Amino acid sequence: MMTMVTSSNKKLTILVINLFIIIHRIQYSSAILDPADFLALQSIRKSLEDLPGSDYLSSWDFTSDPCNFAGVFCSGERVVTLNLGDPRAGVPGLSGVLDPAIGKLTNLTEFTVVPGRITGTIPATISELKNLRFFAISRNFLSGEIPATLGELTNLRTLDLCYNQLTGNIPWAVGSLPALTNVVISHNRLSGPLPAFASQTLTRLDLKHNNLSGSIPPGFIPSSIQHLSLALNRFTGSVEYLLPQLNQLNYLDLSMNRFTGPVPGCVFSFPITTLQLDRNLFSGPVQPFNEVSIQTVDLSHNMLYGEVSPLFSTVQNLYLNNNRFTGSVPNTLVDRLMDGNVQLLYLQHNFLTGVPIKPTEAIPVSSSLCLQYNCMVLPVQTPCPVEAGSQKTRPTTQCMQWKG
Repeated sequence: MMTMVTSSNKKLTILVINLFIIIHRIQYSSAILDPADFLALQSIRKSLEDLPGSDYLSSWDFTSDPCNFAGVFCSGERVVTLNLGDPRAGVPGLSGVLDPAIGKLTNLTEFTVVPGRITGTIPATISELKNLRFFAISRNFLSGEIPATLGELTNLRTLDLCYNQLTGNIPWAVGSLPALTNVVISHNRLSGPLPAFASQTLTRLDLKHNNLSGSIPPGFIPSSIQHLSLALNRFTGSVEYLLPQLNQLNYLDLSMNRFTGPVPGCVFSFPITTLQLDRNLFSGPVQPFNEVSIQTVDLSHNMLYGEVSPLFSTVQNLYLNNNRFTGSVPNTLVDRLMDGNVQLLYLQHNFLTGVPIKPTEAIPVSSSLCLQYNCMVLPVQTPCPVEAGSQKTRPTTQCMQWKG
């Protein structure tokens, strides 16, 4: 009997001790985290608020373990990942500013902020995060310049600051980062020239919708690039020697700039689905090397001239309008249009003199053709976009002057 009681007491004692340990860990678990990280998280929390409809910060109760906070991930005693805000689609983000104390989280490898109303500048102390590989704060209201000290983050692979209100230049130090794979700084107010990007692993460069300017020398963009979007800027100069080096491209958009010179024939052989070179100052004849397999080619609103190449007959959507093309439209292009294989063919506002379509032929319902404002009588009447205007043919005097 005495033995049974002793055994029960031992089990009870062990149970009480284990329970005490669990309670102690729950109450004092915050002591596990490095004090510098603990204080940094407190400062970050004080500078932020949930937008109406978000309760992301409700879990940030500093009487419990910060490593269990929403968006906080630890390794040992250090914070290694900080994802601020609820990432679910449609959930409001955060308001406030980024506290410079973020620089105290020196083991951080990933730092993101969901779309919201974060204002102010990017803290220069970000440069203290030497282990940072992923840095993304998109669709907020960040202002000021990109700190040149970001160039100290030699492990950085992804930099995403799109849809903010950043101004100034892209620092040359950022371009010199050796490990970059993705740079997305589109939809800001950046100006100045493009820095040379040194990383030979860079695959995505998206700088569209800024105010960047100047020419882009060959070698400034590495041959590893696969996705290049520079649309809606003020870039100038020729791309004749730049683009042939970028033979791994699967997306290219240079539209709405001031690029000049010829369009290199090699771009029509790139493995891309859409080629957007519209609204520039490209000039000269257009000569693909082979049949073009790109689904959509937009060369509209340039100063290209010469005859339309029959190698474009395999393109589904072809925009050659608002240029200076002459001669007759190739038979193969018209045949594929009439067969329904070419879905859109815009040739308006050129100097074309013929198209092999009989007045009695009907354009397939699935296809769109616009021939307005050329140097010929239109064989068929087709609906055109509003911007083509109402005038059907180009004045004879203009046609004679261009021909001369």
